[in-house]
Amino acid sequence: MLVDAARAQAADPLRAAAPVRTTDALGATDQVGIGWRAPLAASIFTHLDSIDVVEIIADEYFSASKRVLRSMRSLAREVPVAVHGVTLGLASVVPVAERRLERLAKVVNEIEPLLWSEHLAYVRGGDYEIGHLAAAPRNVMTVQGALHNIQRARAVVGTAGVFENIATLVEPPDSVLSEPDWIAAILEASASPLLLDLHNLYANAVNSGQDPLEYLRRFPLERARIVHLSGGHWIDLGPNDFGLSSRRLLDDHVHDVPDAVYALLAQLGQWCPQPLTIILERDGNYPEFPELIRQLSRAREALAEGRRRFKDESS
Repeated sequence: MLVDAARAQAADPLRAAAPVRTTDALGATDQVGIGWRAPLAASIFTHLDSIDVVEIIADEYFSASKRVLRSMRSLAREVPVAVHGVTLGLASVVPVAERRLERLAKVVNEIEPLLWSEHLAYVRGGDYEIGHLAAAPRNVMTVQGALHNIQRARAVVGTAGVFENIATLVEPPDSVLSEPDWIAAILEASASPLLLDLHNLYANAVNSGQDPLEYLRRFPLERARIVHLSGGHWIDLGPNDFGLSSRRLLDDHVHDVPDAVYALLAQLGQWCPQPLTIILERDGNYPEFPELIRQLSRAREALAEGRRRFKDESS
């Protein structure tokens, strides 16, 4: 009932919005690519035959010169480019500042990427920047707030976005909806595609004591269009109320993608017949580039395995 209430309360303002292009340009086949990072730039250029798509961080170009933006536009002529935002803070009851949306619009309009995406997270309270992506309370108010922010972003940028699930070490307080239901309510009411971060999903599942495969099944997989792969490490939060150690899996983007996430990707390939674009995210502690190419190959193999399972069960 709460999910239905959230959808009904939030959907009305969006129904009059003009339809806009979203992910059509991604094409009709699976693609596998990597996040653009300055230390990897030269290697990416020399391995474009093994890379289908490149994802750049929008916020790194908010203050970029025209010359730098033109260089990224040139990159987009060499390889398909997606733009990924990290600081809008869409999942908030507070409207996103107009200047932030205008900066995103400038990057998107100058580079002309395939699409832009952002997280369903909040990143600030008032004038205070939190410094990381935080999970919003999952309730009707944040569904409503996210939908208004998505609508405003769509109007300012001029194209619709794709929206991502985030990792959290603890369940956000004041939540009355599960993460899958909360995300589904936002995406359905805004008619938006899903950027499914599989390591975020895996971390949230194990941190809350749930089976990752069953957790995956509960997400609105019919809306999945882009997939992020990354890694993390276990941290100890210290003794809990019972005197026992409390471990959590932290998503950090500086470790290799774990086997369990590749297994989730294979399962996703079986459950989602629509074309998927897979992006490997790595933000530091970089291995030699051939190792990253090997991880791209493993992602292709995992997705292909899922496609084979789907074909077998359909025949």
